Amino acid sequence: MLFHRNYFSTLSIPLSTVHPLMVSHTFPKPLDGDSDDDSDACSISSISPFSPAPSVGGSSYTSYDASMRSLSPTPSVWSMTSSLRAEAYKQEFGRGLNNYSEIYRLPADAEELDRLDLQHNMFIEIMGKYIPPLPEVMADDVPGEQKAVLDLGCGSGRWIMEAALDFPHCSAVAVDLVPMQSPYMPPNCRSEVDDINLGLEHFYGDFNVVHSRLISSGIRDYAHLIDQISRVLRPGGLIDLMEFDFHCYDENHHRVNLDTSTLASPWWPRWLSFLEMAARNRGGDVDAATHLHDWVSNHQSFENVVYNQYWIPVTPWRTDSAFDMRIGTAMRDDIFSFLKSGRPLLLGSGVPEQLVNELETNAYKELMEGNTRHYIRVQCVYAHKRQPRSRQNANRSN
Repeated sequence: MLFHRNYFSTLSIPLSTVHPLMVSHTFPKPLDGDSDDDSDACSISSISPFSPAPSVGGSSYTSYDASMRSLSPTPSVWSMTSSLRAEAYKQEFGRGLNNYSEIYRLPADAEELDRLDLQHNMFIEIMGKYIPPLPEVMADDVPGEQKAVLDLGCGSGRWIMEAALDFPHCSAVAVDLVPMQSPYMPPNCRSEVDDINLGLEHFYGDFNVVHSRLISSGIRDYAHLIDQISRVLRPGGLIDLMEFDFHCYDENHHRVNLDTSTLASPWWPRWLSFLEMAARNRGGDVDAATHLHDWVSNHQSFENVVYNQYWIPVTPWRTDSAFDMRIGTAMRDDIFSFLKSGRPLLLGSGVPEQLVNELETNAYKELMEGNTRHYIRVQCVYAHKRQPRSRQNANRSN
């Protein structure tokens, strides 16, 4: 089955709780003609423009994109009507995707946001709600300064909304390729639509915390993003990154190396190898997780770098503790939804639908049977931005 080679060569304890029932996600319906329902309008803040829809090798944007672009980094506010909301999405292979980035091709519809909500709950149970230094950094302890937190690639918005609730004195900004759809956004939280590949210059020096989770498949140059974040942060601020390396690991935590040239079990790692190749060929920096620690540690702006890795079972295992059984079940359910989420990326990369169906069906069956112990590896790095020398000396004298 050598033809498979060509598919891609040609292509903490919670401080607050947002109850799952209180978070809802709505997906805009297709519009008839150019109607603009102003009664459905809501205001969103935007410093940077709506993202264009670039090819992997270049960039281009439509007249709509041009009309929405801010001509300067000065903040602007416009009305997010139903027509503009619909412009942010397009339908591909039965799912709603963002309409501005050809790199990130996972869905942004209600089904995907529901998956991310459940995934968020799982991560809290595994890792805690926040990295340990965050509450201190976000404390309201600097007269005349409002603390600010930025979530890059906010997804469903659960993390940033909870941060806004837990630190009501702060300004919270959520950035993604589509606008947040939750009607329960805290008053100190705003949603901005942007492609962060275009740069973060308009945020330089504005934030005490920058958080990002599982966005590498949509980032062209992750090392450059880290450099940009170093400039966005205020002195003493926190960078907080989490990424997944698009690989599966066996019970000894050894990588299961598979390619796309054959079709055979194990099917979940096989499906993942197809997805990794598709994301890579779209321009995503899918190796970022492996380099996070080195990139942050070697950057002159950061100090007190902390690295953690988490081996998460992809299925419940009969001899596991109750906690591991619960996490394995949650991870398996997340993957079941992820198999569906990956269809637009795979199909859009030229993988035949029959093959996608075969991979998905067999992976689902394999995970449900749970006869092989596999893990995914999530890698996390956080660090402080260095203080200027003058402030360091002042702190020592005090």
